Amino acid sequence: MGQRSPLPVRDGVNATRLRVPQTGPWETIHDYVLATFGHLDPAGITARFHAGEVVDAEGNPVSVTTGLGETDFIWYYRSLPREEPLPVREQILFEDDHLLAADKPHFLPTTPAGRYVRESLLVRLRASTGLDDLVPIHRLDRGTAGVVLFSKNPESRGAYQTMFEDRRVHKTYECVSALPAGMPADQLARRFPVTVRSRIEKTKGVLVSQSVAYPVSESGGRPELRRRPRRGRRRTRAVPGANASSSIQLLETGTSPSGLAVGRFGLTPHTGKTHQLRIHMALLGLGILHDRFYPELAPDAPDDFAAPLQLLAATLSFTDPLSGQPRRFASARRLAEAPGHHLTAG
Repeated sequence: MGQRSPLPVRDGVNATRLRVPQTGPWETIHDYVLATFGHLDPAGITARFHAGEVVDAEGNPVSVTTGLGETDFIWYYRSLPREEPLPVREQILFEDDHLLAADKPHFLPTTPAGRYVRESLLVRLRASTGLDDLVPIHRLDRGTAGVVLFSKNPESRGAYQTMFEDRRVHKTYECVSALPAGMPADQLARRFPVTVRSRIEKTKGVLVSQSVAYPVSESGGRPELRRRPRRGRRRTRAVPGANASSSIQLLETGTSPSGLAVGRFGLTPHTGKTHQLRIHMALLGLGILHDRFYPELAPDAPDDFAAPLQLLAATLSFTDPLSGQPRRFASARRLAEAPGHHLTAG
């Protein structure tokens, strides 16, 4: 378990923790921080120390004269850049003493990341509810809309986190894809339902994940059935073959409001690799509408709020680990490019 911050949440944002070295060429912690981050705002850093806004693990102020080695960590509040409000709104679907289920819109990140801090689902919800202990139990990509589950109570949080780690949560998604040119809807329908299995690898710092080929001799396995390492342990070597699995069914075909021939698909991920559903739809030749990552990475561009990624986390269900009762949360959102004029059912 990580160290609990001695500083309270402020404006929905956690204080930042920084490990400081025990030895080095700096006489004080202040000297170390200036040498490391002084190129950003040296006067602002010193002002924080003078104001008592930099503290140790017990919450005691760290002054400009506190010597290096007197504490392992310091906590402080970051200076947040100005953020333009995103023109999207979240909704609270459910709340009790332990959980809060939210309906996340497209374009809103689940947690602070990059240039989005206040404009994240977590910070917005903390600010609107006053629940400083609110923590997401899982995450959705910024581009994906739908159900996100939060823990309200630190005492019960572990039971719900373990439930996700052990894959005891059933998730369903929906997406909309353009139909292949010249393919009749009934011909497309004969391809489904289908289970897609592949090997997906993600390199830190690279935006997209990669679908990686593997030898035929390593095929045939079902990654969703492989035993996970016992909690607290890591595999010492990679498991060969496929490591990602998704079931996909065609729900309907028709014409989208923008005039495209499209299909609406139901997706059930059996594993949780980064961008798994987006990659699996692209592998089928049915890349999700408005996906700027797959099958090809598009040039960086400002958000087009009129063209959100057509992917929705539709439902999330599980047996509550505290009460033993079934739980199910469903998004109230509908994908904008879903067929408006029904042609045929899949």
